[in-house]
Amino acid sequence: MSLDGFPPFISAQLHYLINHFPDKIKVEQVLSGGKTYTGGLDRFTLLIPYCLDYIKWDIIYNAEFPLAPPDIIFGTEDEDFHPLHMTGRVGEGDLKFRNILSDWNYKDPTRLLALIQELRDRYMAYQKKRVGEVDDDRLTFEISTICSREGIEMQISSGAEKPEEVKFAVPLMDMNINKMVHGCPWRHPQKICLQVIYPVGKKYASTPSAPRLKLMSTTELRALFTIEDVKLPSWLDGMCMAEYLPHLEESLQKQVLEAVSLIDIRRHFIEALAPLFGRPLEADPVFCRKATFLASSGSFVFLVHFHISTLFPKQQPALMLQSSQFLYSLENMNIDCLLQHISPQGIPKKSPLLAEYPWSPRWEASQMAERIFDFLADESLNFKRFCNESQPQH
Repeated sequence: MSLDGFPPFISAQLHYLINHFPDKIKVEQVLSGGKTYTGGLDRFTLLIPYCLDYIKWDIIYNAEFPLAPPDIIFGTEDEDFHPLHMTGRVGEGDLKFRNILSDWNYKDPTRLLALIQELRDRYMAYQKKRVGEVDDDRLTFEISTICSREGIEMQISSGAEKPEEVKFAVPLMDMNINKMVHGCPWRHPQKICLQVIYPVGKKYASTPSAPRLKLMSTTELRALFTIEDVKLPSWLDGMCMAEYLPHLEESLQKQVLEAVSLIDIRRHFIEALAPLFGRPLEADPVFCRKATFLASSGSFVFLVHFHISTLFPKQQPALMLQSSQFLYSLENMNIDCLLQHISPQGIPKKSPLLAEYPWSPRWEASQMAERIFDFLADESLNFKRFCNESQPQH
């Protein structure tokens, strides 16, 4: 996001927070607090990742008095969260927190990050305490069996129109996925977590209902591995998380390792296209999910976009043909191509995604490329006809 409009000291703290917070943090509702002050923006809402969702905290600086730390307003659902009064006595954590505020140095760009991290740690302890106070034997047992796992977050929620429930966010697999991908572009660690939501049981319930389960991951991971394609193991009657998680993690680890190995399979396929189509104009060098080639049928020149699924080669690539529309410079080749067939609005003609053509995942990459080349030799005639028919007459 752009930090234009903030006073320099707020901009520096916010920039450091965004770039150094362990997870992806969002900024919304940027405002200026003073009607007469024209020094810039000084308040905003932070969306802080917690328990596979976001908690919203309003951060309110006073740009006219930069020596003071910002005020923080927590969400209405957390009106009982009082981070300065969470223990009966002043411990080491309390002194650290009070020092962050009392020794506030607005020139130090790391201060906002330190404050938010400390508050989030306290919020996690607050939620864990609330969950531990729930009068539910099964929840008490679940917590006792998984408390040794690192990184688990929990949250209790209730409302006027929904029953009380407890949500767990359980990190899965002790794997550094970032290091497994050569040339990894990810700034934040990629994670896969299991969301487990328990309804708070009633004493008269004979059989506890099964929890709701959902596998979730960081958004960027989808370039490598799609968790929507993962089938979760069944939750058997009487099962607990300590029994369920090892089987799930074992299965997931195998699938992630396979997904990493498929990068080279996709790369080999793109390389196999080059003898027939020529050097690609563009190609995804890390995940090998996309590639664009320049093709021709007689004098008709067009682009072929390859969209390659993470399920390749089980799932064949989707192809899109695009008419030429401008002078296209090939990177590092010092070649310009005159492109043609555009709409009056300057928009290129495009075919629908093409995924119905001869294919077998058992073919060698060279045979896959040959079959696609043969298919496009016929399909290009249809696309040329479409481009000519839709071209405005002069």
